[in-house]
Amino acid sequence: MGAITLANRRVGLDGLSRRAAIRLAALGAVAASVSASSVVRRAAADDIFGGRSPLLFHSPPLPPFRDELPRLPVVSGTEISLDARSSMHAFHADLAPGPTFGYGELDYLGPTIESVQGQTWKLRYTNRTEGNPLAADIDMSLHGMSEHDRHMTPTSLHLHGSITPPESDGHSEMLVRPGESLTHSFPGLNEAAGLWYHDHAMSMTRINVYAGLVGLNIVRDQHDSGLADNSLGLPFGEFEVPLVLQEKIMNPDGSMSIRSNITVPQGKWEGGGTGDVGVVNGKIWPTMEVARGLYRFRIVNAGSYSVWNLFLSNRMKFWVIGNDGGLLDAPVQTDSIRLAPAERVDVLVDFGSLQPGELVELRNDEPPPAQAASLGAVPMPLFCQFRVAPGSGFVGDVMTMYRGGKGQPALLPAVPPAQVQRTVTVNQPSAGLSLDAPMMTLNNLRYTDADIEMPAQGTVEQWNIVNTTLEPHPIHLHLVHFRTLGRAPVDLAAYMRDNPRPDVGVKWAPEVERYVSGPFDAPAAWESGAKDTVNTYPGTVTRILVRFPTADELGFDPDATFSAGSGGHHGDPAELQGYMWHCHMLDHEDHEMMLRYRIVR
Repeated sequence: MGAITLANRRVGLDGLSRRAAIRLAALGAVAASVSASSVVRRAAADDIFGGRSPLLFHSPPLPPFRDELPRLPVVSGTEISLDARSSMHAFHADLAPGPTFGYGELDYLGPTIESVQGQTWKLRYTNRTEGNPLAADIDMSLHGMSEHDRHMTPTSLHLHGSITPPESDGHSEMLVRPGESLTHSFPGLNEAAGLWYHDHAMSMTRINVYAGLVGLNIVRDQHDSGLADNSLGLPFGEFEVPLVLQEKIMNPDGSMSIRSNITVPQGKWEGGGTGDVGVVNGKIWPTMEVARGLYRFRIVNAGSYSVWNLFLSNRMKFWVIGNDGGLLDAPVQTDSIRLAPAERVDVLVDFGSLQPGELVELRNDEPPPAQAASLGAVPMPLFCQFRVAPGSGFVGDVMTMYRGGKGQPALLPAVPPAQVQRTVTVNQPSAGLSLDAPMMTLNNLRYTDADIEMPAQGTVEQWNIVNTTLEPHPIHLHLVHFRTLGRAPVDLAAYMRDNPRPDVGVKWAPEVERYVSGPFDAPAAWESGAKDTVNTYPGTVTRILVRFPTADELGFDPDATFSAGSGGHHGDPAELQGYMWHCHMLDHEDHEMMLRYRIVR
């Protein structure tokens, strides 16, 4: 692959010809309308701007593979302290350090926390941030925000995928401000899996995560111990490598830009934008030397917006052995995998058949979502490079099964029949030809609306998630894990004609089965197993099966009330209850695509 070069300056409205400005304004209006075809809009952008749309900001030209892939430090124990701090970080050898957030001693991202199934552990979290590296981008019109938040950053640490009591879940309204601390208690109920932790502050998640408040939690057990004698024969130590994938737009001075679209003024919420440089473990397009052997990569899509179709540049196959909630029964061999924000995969890659000196790149070719495509965005093509060294590495076989055998965890339980059917909807109320940003909603509701889902403890429910938009939306449920049943197309025109959507604030979740317009597609093989996030495709219904646990099973009451603490936004209630479910496109959850839910007795 040749050197990647990108536009080396921001492009504004100044300097455009009158004709180009007229075309720009017209395309911006079309881009804001969700009723137009994304294919047509993308073609229009390419036709006008030759694939280099001035509607978008761009990073300066940066040669790939100038930095070694960082190895994130590991911490463990039953009592862990972790601070969020302000720092400076250089994302690339050719960029000066820019302002960031980091956890612990890191200037960007956080350490990998190792915990053990069945072992309770505590995390004392302290907010020691000073200001915010993206303060000018905070939108004061979003739920609960004030000018105070530009300088006294609200934070909330959420251990994503963890089976956690509500008071330790990192609730978005349970805020920790600079100088404050909070201790979370985790009961160790998760199976061995790759979880991750990230900031979850109300209306600030996209800001704080983009600034760097992200880290991994690897849960170990007696089988997947991370040691040389693990009974699953898995790579360990230097051959087990977490990969935190993100994409960004960089400024020439080394600072980050969370803005992607010049038609949205600074300080106003943007509905989501793609980056143009890939970032892995905090470095842009890094390179990693690999031995000739088997590697285990623990991968998380920690991006704000984009779905990625990941593959290796030589198209060699690899094995997916686990996802969000832990190991699969059997490995899935594939040459690509589609990963939405917040989804994780546990993969094995064998470099043993390659020759010393060979170069392999981790790439992406997923088209951008509709909103970004309408502005002329193209796929961000690259994440990192692997350089094959002469030495031999981990030698071992990929097992035919990772559950159900001697020295292995039990097989995944059979999928039980649903006792309750529940339809929920994912919506983007149309902005027409207005350039004002549309609101994102679930069930046509705002976060504060009272008409929430309240499944009963011990009940198995099938959730039919109807995506009425032109974009994918990864939906995450806190506390629980579920099984993905599959997806089917929906006749949205008929669905919305027969069931007109009311004004925002009135629940809208019509039954969908009579509007299913095509075959039901089973999930990809690597989507099997326990999930906490599912990608819902445009114009489809996605069916998931979830069992809501009881207080007796958990050892805590999932419907207990708890204090919001002293750091909440002005006017927040003194007590909170329950969990949240939301889109994990972070821009979307920050602007109402997040609702509360309770698991009632």
